[in-house]
Amino acid sequence: MKKWSMQGFFKWLNNSESSTKVISSIIAILGGLLVGFLVMLAIDPSKAGIGLWTILTGTFRDGTRSFGQTIHYSVPIILTGISVAFAFRTGLFNIGATGQLTMGAFAAVYVGINWTFLGPLHWIVAVIAGALVGALWGSIPGLLKAYRNVNEVVASIMLNYIGSFLSILLIKTYIYNQELARALSPAASAYLPRLSQLITTHRSSLNFGFIIALIVVAVTHIILNKTTFGYQLKSVGFNRDASRYAGINEKRNIILAMTISGAIAGIAGATMYLVPGRLMTIESSLLQEGFTGIAISLLGLSSPIGVLFAGLFYGALEMGGFYLQVTTRFVPQIIEIIIAVIIYFSALALFFQKYVQFVINKVVPESEVGHE
Repeated sequence: MKKWSMQGFFKWLNNSESSTKVISSIIAILGGLLVGFLVMLAIDPSKAGIGLWTILTGTFRDGTRSFGQTIHYSVPIILTGISVAFAFRTGLFNIGATGQLTMGAFAAVYVGINWTFLGPLHWIVAVIAGALVGALWGSIPGLLKAYRNVNEVVASIMLNYIGSFLSILLIKTYIYNQELARALSPAASAYLPRLSQLITTHRSSLNFGFIIALIVVAVTHIILNKTTFGYQLKSVGFNRDASRYAGINEKRNIILAMTISGAIAGIAGATMYLVPGRLMTIESSLLQEGFTGIAISLLGLSSPIGVLFAGLFYGALEMGGFYLQVTTRFVPQIIEIIIAVIIYFSALALFFQKYVQFVINKVVPESEVGHE
């Protein structure tokens, strides 16, 4: 049995395209951690080792509280990552997740402030509102791509800025708090329910957003890999002309892909702001979670399940960065450096995959991948 298992592993390692992608992502992570460690060595060699260990173990440093906070930090990143990954799997590069997230967040907060009559359904309707407005914002580059062949990268990135400034206008018009110069707080009934009743999280902010993220992961995985609709989406992504020849309505599928991608980003915006203590501001800067989602999508190999683990890893880095600053006095920007390097390495995934496969072919014994 053991021999068969090892033989199967070597076959997967030698012949599977997924193996090279997984190894490339691991190389990207290790590369980022190595660069971060070198930076800490340059700043304070005596604390570099402790700093790296703190980054790696920060998630478990304070028990269930730090673990719950890690997951809480991960939720919007997981959702924006899936948003980007869903579009990418259909051949589209949705770089406008930030704008879709911002517009979805406004819709969710607006409902959270004004629709208090909904009672127990309040937070659910607020999340749905975020998804619908995010879907609407995502459909715009989809329509332009389908009917005018406008590059979705250009269209979606321009809509990031339009969404940012439009949200400021809408906040000032409908939900503005003059005293604090920012948006009003949603009603308590609009906040995502805490998960402290289901699992012990003590003082962590872990809430129902993580359950929503898991549902989105499961649904998108099933759509992309188990349905005819998902097959059509991926077919259009691979070759629009061949898909049209095969009888697939490529315009409809392009629009639907961007609409679904936008809806997921809108849900991410809802999970970010339907929580106590975080309010929408009137600053003109773009929300970084949408751009981080691009990196997480690359690191997760544009797979919903891969994005889930990549997003949790990002949350672990954020938690490690918090404790890094508290215990060693290293500046938290080291975490940003690590994440930035991982992003660059992830972008070079195709380069890594070429040489990883070459090394595998040289290292793995030929006898191990022969006939069983």
